[in-house]
Amino acid sequence: MDLGIRGKKAIVCASSKGLGRGCAMALAEAGCDVVVNGRNAELVAKTAAELRERYGVTVTEVVGDVSKPEVQKALLVACPEPDILVNNNGGPPLRDFRTLDREKILEGVTQNMVTPIELVQAVLDGMAARGFGRIVNITSLSVYVPIPGLDLSSGARAGLTSFLAGVARTVVDRNVTINSLLPGKLDTDRLRGPHEAGTVESPQAAAARKTRISADVPAKRLGTPEEFGQICAFLCSVHAGYLTGQNIPVDGGLYVSAF
Repeated sequence: MDLGIRGKKAIVCASSKGLGRGCAMALAEAGCDVVVNGRNAELVAKTAAELRERYGVTVTEVVGDVSKPEVQKALLVACPEPDILVNNNGGPPLRDFRTLDREKILEGVTQNMVTPIELVQAVLDGMAARGFGRIVNITSLSVYVPIPGLDLSSGARAGLTSFLAGVARTVVDRNVTINSLLPGKLDTDRLRGPHEAGTVESPQAAAARKTRISADVPAKRLGTPEEFGQICAFLCSVHAGYLTGQNIPVDGGLYVSAF
């Protein structure tokens, strides 16, 4: 399918690896020029080089933590009139909520609620004035399904969801949509759990881990960043202009609900 977004400009936050990288790849495949971002300069450069080589699009690298105002500013300098914004950021680690102090709580809310809101504020009116905009927020299935230990991440992302639900309805008449993707169990570093940097699993260990983790997923497998990215790219396409304010689980059927 031609997504109709060739030549559009996209900012994809936290896109040097994992789900963000999958989204950047899919958008580049659709012909978008992409701003890639991440904290690790080497990984950012590697992803950017692959996008340029594989798809021949213009790729701009912005290194840094997207939660920092100076990094957000750098993203908007690199792409002052984005057509597409994919909000993504790492969440607080698994921990008992009793161990959270005010500083940690505020940091988590900044990462997963304040930062995407700030970026939406920065780009929304320009998108509306130009008559095209697609904003996709990568949140988590934990918005719907509580996960003990991820309370801070879940609460911040749920706050973002409610905050933008009303905003989405104010701009859809100008062909700007805001939707969220809620990843379940996808095959990223986050599901590997704690491990030494640079360590590589044996094929046998990886297969056993994936089988164990996906046992309760109806699809009986983990999702991939690549297929997640393709769903994101569709939401950013010209064909998705009548879809807004929605939260779409990408979870292999793990979230059980008829409605």
